[in-house]
Amino acid sequence: MTFYSYDMLRTFQVVAANLSMTAAASQLNQSKGSVSYQIKTLETHLGFALFERTNARLHLTPEGQRLVRVSIISLDQIDQEIEALRYKEPAPLTIALQTYFLSRWLSPRLMRFTAAHPEIGLRFVPLNFIGEIEGIDADISICWAKEGMIDAPHERLFACPACPTGNDKIAERVLEDGLDKIILSAPLLLDSSESTGWQDWFNRAGLDYENSQQGLSIADSNSRVQAVIDGQGIALWDRLVAPEVSSGRLHYLSDIWLDDYGYYVQAKKSNLESKAVGLFLNWLRDESRDAN
Repeated sequence: MTFYSYDMLRTFQVVAANLSMTAAASQLNQSKGSVSYQIKTLETHLGFALFERTNARLHLTPEGQRLVRVSIISLDQIDQEIEALRYKEPAPLTIALQTYFLSRWLSPRLMRFTAAHPEIGLRFVPLNFIGEIEGIDADISICWAKEGMIDAPHERLFACPACPTGNDKIAERVLEDGLDKIILSAPLLLDSSESTGWQDWFNRAGLDYENSQQGLSIADSNSRVQAVIDGQGIALWDRLVAPEVSSGRLHYLSDIWLDDYGYYVQAKKSNLESKAVGLFLNWLRDESRDAN
């Protein structure tokens, strides 16, 4: 098998375009002798002539004409593939968050980020509980929490207090029997803080959390909203369920709110120097100003 040098074929293309060794040598920043040697060597390897030399002028042979056409296409494809391999598309920015927060707060705003930074791909993965933050493979994590619940460096995006929320039937029972009685007998759905949020609310309400009914754990936060609507229990929800409250499908059951809770963002320390991470964090900060 005979191997042909990429450089020789590129030199051949330049000579064929100029039909002049002198002009090709100038364009390639090589000596005329070097260009001539490469062409003669290539012709020897190929076993046929590429140029006819008449009256000190070059003309492509029929074989040369065929080769120049195919070499332009093939070598350009090689160049493009090398560029793609050398400068790979950056991996999408991976963001871990509750599906509830994604669908209700982030998604309606995302078009502004993608329009401003079309070069940054985004990938979303579910983050159900705070305890998953350290182990999840994500550049950025967003979670409902309070200060002190996240060990890694983090910052609060905006405050988002929550209170017990139930459906029509639960709300009617609360009006009839009082929240203190109902909240001790109805299943409590755990949130991203698992049981911490409920423990905090019970403390504020002056109730004994240990005497409440065992919590029901539904990992996906959007499914948890539907579970409350379906009457499977009571959950702590913030103002992001305002559409369901306005429609009457959900009801805030108490005037006692967890006002020290909100949405927090955490970026892995190793990714803080990433330009994409910095741009997304700054965008989140700007968007969050309207939420406060």
